[in-house]
Amino acid sequence: MTLPFETIPVARPATPGALRAGAQAAARGFLTHVLPPLVVIGLLVLVWQALGSRPGAALPSPSKVVQDTWELIVHPWYDHGGNDVGIAWQLLASLQRVAWGYSLAVVAGVGLGVLVGQSTWALRGLDPLFQVLRTVPPLAWLPISLAGFRDGHPSAIFVIFITSIWPIIINTSIGIRNIPEDYRNVAKVIRLSGLEYFGRIMLPAAAPFIFSGLRIGVGLSWLAIIAAEMLIGGVGIGFFIWDAWNSSRLSDIILALVYVGLVGFALDRIVAFIGRKVTRNTSAG
Repeated sequence: MTLPFETIPVARPATPGALRAGAQAAARGFLTHVLPPLVVIGLLVLVWQALGSRPGAALPSPSKVVQDTWELIVHPWYDHGGNDVGIAWQLLASLQRVAWGYSLAVVAGVGLGVLVGQSTWALRGLDPLFQVLRTVPPLAWLPISLAGFRDGHPSAIFVIFITSIWPIIINTSIGIRNIPEDYRNVAKVIRLSGLEYFGRIMLPAAAPFIFSGLRIGVGLSWLAIIAAEMLIGGVGIGFFIWDAWNSSRLSDIILALVYVGLVGFALDRIVAFIGRKVTRNTSAG
């Protein structure tokens, strides 16, 4: 209930000065972050168009790519049964495999990274093994995984897992080892439990290192699934690229590479955004 002498707050319209400042900030953001990549991409497309339009050019020009793949662009969700599906379904199938393999790598990688970072014995025993295994190329794991799982889907997930886990382990362990000794002493004085120590000391201090490893890992996951799907077949953007190559559909390959790059960029930005949120919240807490 409002008393007679009480005033009701009224939203004030934005002043011209505030609107002008907002417009100036938006313009600066556009000039700083949006315009430079647009200019570079535009120049590259122009050069590509000039080179691809020459007689006898090995690769199609951008206009030719759009012309050849127009149906794939405007109908990405078509489904004619079996492997004859639109490029959106191909990307979705690959992303599902990445989600499984990467999630397993995050859980195992952070856990092992904490173990190696906390324990000197674990570091001495496991670090040489990690350093050897992380140099094995992703596709070198595929025959072993196919022999073990006898199926393409879990084999691809294993390749993603084994490829992306190493930067997560290494960066997490570095972050744990870099926790200041004063923080550890305070935790001992106030007798924090293991879970409390992880949430209140370890995670805030090591979060920047952990998410650096997660960003590298998600990029490696996406690289690994594209390569693995070229060999295991079925539905997936990697198989789509290989099938297009066997059918001499170069325009389809170029379109798929554009989508692969955009999805990889989006995955990196998503992990980076989550990392900023987690780091900010843990620091504030």
